Amino acid sequence: MSEARALRLSVYASLLVGVVGVVWGLVADARIVLFDGIFTIFGTALSGLSLLASWAAGLEPDERYPFGREAVIPVAIVVQGAALTATLFYAAFDSISLLLAGGTDAAPASVVGYGVLTLVVAIAVMLGLPRLAPRSELAAAEADQWKAGALLSAIIAVGAAAATGADALGWDAVVRYADPVLVLVAVAVLAPVPWRLLTSGGREILEAAPPAEVSRGIEAEARRVGGEFGLGEPIVRATKLGRRLYVEVDFLVGAGEWDVSEEDKVRRSLIAGLDPLGYDVWANVELTTDPDLAY
Repeated sequence: MSEARALRLSVYASLLVGVVGVVWGLVADARIVLFDGIFTIFGTALSGLSLLASWAAGLEPDERYPFGREAVIPVAIVVQGAALTATLFYAAFDSISLLLAGGTDAAPASVVGYGVLTLVVAIAVMLGLPRLAPRSELAAAEADQWKAGALLSAIIAVGAAAATGADALGWDAVVRYADPVLVLVAVAVLAPVPWRLLTSGGREILEAAPPAEVSRGIEAEARRVGGEFGLGEPIVRATKLGRRLYVEVDFLVGAGEWDVSEEDKVRRSLIAGLDPLGYDVWANVELTTDPDLAY
């Protein structure tokens, strides 16, 4: 399965970068590198959670879960967002404490090499994930994290290079504060990532409407079907849960004009039209003479 391969790539790359970051940070006594390593290892555990969620969502519906287990995908995304948010809060608190204590003695020159190395890895993984699983939301969430990681690595490299220059000029006060300031900058850069995860996963759990482009596709297909069968304006409700798209389309018709077999034709035409959206479509079409049942 392409999604599983993409998630495994993210897990292995995260583990590699995380271990390198922790060891490098401890040896160089650089909080920004240590933070990046711990953040990445933490992300490895979350990538493992994504892999588990992908497996669970792929299980067939049964008596206990008649609609399947697609809900584990937005739940996993929300857990990722909450965990990353807590990590960023802790990093910000620790950095502010260091600033108030007078900074650190980290050597900025060693941080530049780490920033360049992790930047190359992050860009490679970020570009590789969408190619392995172009329609996977879990892989997209992982790619989002690697994109933020690439930006963070660039900031680390540039900031450390600037601190190295300040060190050469004898600006010791600037160098001492460079490490915790870089961590605060990293927190600010990474903050949108958990926010996106929390909002996207939360909306799906609350059964919100699908993303705008998906909703437009559904509306267009419902109108096409209505015009094809002479049914008029459709009443459309839809929500997305993981890889599954739930669509309900109601049409008001006159009494005695339609039977069940004709309703089936409308439903099949709608499902066929929604297939290019790339989701597992669960569509229901109802032809009713009672406006109260449609609304």
